[in-house]
Amino acid sequence: MKPREVLPPVVSRPWIVTAIVVWGVTGVTSSMTARPPSFSEGSIEATGTLVTDSSRGLGGNRTVVETDLGKFLLEVEENSDLFRGEVVTFEGRTTGGPGWLSTHHYRNRVAVGRLSVVEDAPFLFGLGRTVRARVLERVTPLEGGRALLAGFLIGETSGLSRNEAEAMRRAGLSHFVAVSGSNVALFVGLLVVAAGPLALGPRRRAIVGLLGLPVYAAATRFEPSVMRATAMAALAFFGRLVGVVLEAWQLLSLAVIVLLITEPMLSINAGFQLSVAATSGVLIGARWPLKGGKIARSLVITVGAQAAVAPLILFHFGSLPLMAPLVNLVAAPLVALSTTLGAVGVAGPEFLVDMASALASIVLFLATGSEGWPQIGPSGLLAVVLSALLAGKWPRGRPLLIAVGSGLLVISVMGWGRHPPDASVIVLDVGQGDAILIHGGAGRYALVDGGPDPRLLIDRLRGYGVDDLELVVLTHVHADHASGLIGLAGRIHIERVWARAAPHRTDASAQLFAALADFGVPVTEPMVGENWYLGHLELTVEAPLRRYASPNDQSIVLTVTGPSADMLLAGDIEIVAQRELQHLQADILKVPHQGAGTSDSDWLRTVDAGLAIISVGPNQFGHPADWVIDLLVESGARVLRTDVDGNITVPLG
Repeated sequence: MKPREVLPPVVSRPWIVTAIVVWGVTGVTSSMTARPPSFSEGSIEATGTLVTDSSRGLGGNRTVVETDLGKFLLEVEENSDLFRGEVVTFEGRTTGGPGWLSTHHYRNRVAVGRLSVVEDAPFLFGLGRTVRARVLERVTPLEGGRALLAGFLIGETSGLSRNEAEAMRRAGLSHFVAVSGSNVALFVGLLVVAAGPLALGPRRRAIVGLLGLPVYAAATRFEPSVMRATAMAALAFFGRLVGVVLEAWQLLSLAVIVLLITEPMLSINAGFQLSVAATSGVLIGARWPLKGGKIARSLVITVGAQAAVAPLILFHFGSLPLMAPLVNLVAAPLVALSTTLGAVGVAGPEFLVDMASALASIVLFLATGSEGWPQIGPSGLLAVVLSALLAGKWPRGRPLLIAVGSGLLVISVMGWGRHPPDASVIVLDVGQGDAILIHGGAGRYALVDGGPDPRLLIDRLRGYGVDDLELVVLTHVHADHASGLIGLAGRIHIERVWARAAPHRTDASAQLFAALADFGVPVTEPMVGENWYLGHLELTVEAPLRRYASPNDQSIVLTVTGPSADMLLAGDIEIVAQRELQHLQADILKVPHQGAGTSDSDWLRTVDAGLAIISVGPNQFGHPADWVIDLLVESGARVLRTDVDGNITVPLG
């Protein structure tokens, strides 16, 4: 029999160029349409298809539905379990303007009063949910190594504590819990084995693979990295069916083109960007000319992936683990073995799951042990890149260039921990929320609130060389002030916490107090008039005067007094509390509630501050209100805002 002719691979460069062009066009288009028109507030009744699984959010579960009127974010009861692909009918009331969840931009949030499923999700999606449930059942309880194993298998990271997740990121290992091509290959391989005679022959295996891919995508909740990996695998299987051989670069390029045409918002999704960049780095590393064995090749592949994602990590997270390639070289075989044993153990003997969990625990230990290693910023990365490029062009000068590059890198890493001036207050740029660092001098620090993101807060504090806090103040329980503090416990030494939360409670405040209790950090309720002396500065409690119905009005309000100026940190107090604090005046004002229009105009004038600082980030609430800024300027205040000016340092000495 004459052997079947295999078509040669098509030249890949045009596909790569096309992918880049499509990415650019969809990225611009997505940015231009990032805020869909809002839907008028009021009641709404509609039928639509869910485009996300339900997930935990503030105040309950949430999911995105696509209707004839557009996409809406449904806020449903906590015990609601909804899945992508289901058709639902719902009634409710719109509660807010446009926003986004994952890659989906919605017109409004809807507080759902009634919801019913009128059509189940496609059959293969249902199988995916069954696979996911089976994995979670076998690895439960989701703690420690078992929680990380769930991340390896299906990208489920809810069992990891904030500290553990942050340690994985700072060690450069967080990509192992973002499902990738190796996970897809393992799943398809196990599926082919399970299919037995049905998968004999390349065409049958391709059909089995194509049927299995949507199942695994559903099991991993259609994460962007999964979509990239499954799209590449689907194209490879389809090519096998029609007799066309596609090489890796073609698969990646075509997958990017297809996905961006199907879902343009993937172009600005960090997970998708990192997945594509890492895959590109792996392909470059795999083909890089090299003399050496498997260890050398593994190191080059790891370095290639890390180099490819470095600019994106700096852009999205602000710092880059310097030793990530070496840490990955040690962790990668452990992760591969853990994932394989775990996958087989889910369908087979329980002891394999135990072995996989033990290996995952070693990876977690490696992450927590290396998270404190040096991080580099843009200047350090630039020094490395320029030195490498010049060394390639100027071989004779390599020793000098390596020495210079290493010196600049050391300076960059050491400069990463610069200290702020003595007797100063730094309003940190942490997005939509508050985090205020107070330096009394001689390395003595206090922190008021932590913003919404523990990762970002820790990076900001370490950027100033802060590893010890004498006092942490939680002004009130809302997540944009409390969530960031959760990751501090056990990572930065905290001497004492001030909080006056009762009777108010949120998920963020509950997690924070639980974390503080676990690490033995004392929490006390300061009284009005109580003082804390911090080097050259004095912190005085001005409020709350009583218990308030609103958590915002119950904010702890502080005056920070220095040798030459004082500053009022007003939390998020609104009209009710402000009218009871008419006596307060200060040289500098931290404007309450991100400059929202919830302040009393007379109170803002009474404070009579010469400098007003608004801690605010991108938001859909219209903060800060235009009239608040106009009033402050008319009152003679200079107005600064963190979303424009970044970290704002105010000297009080």
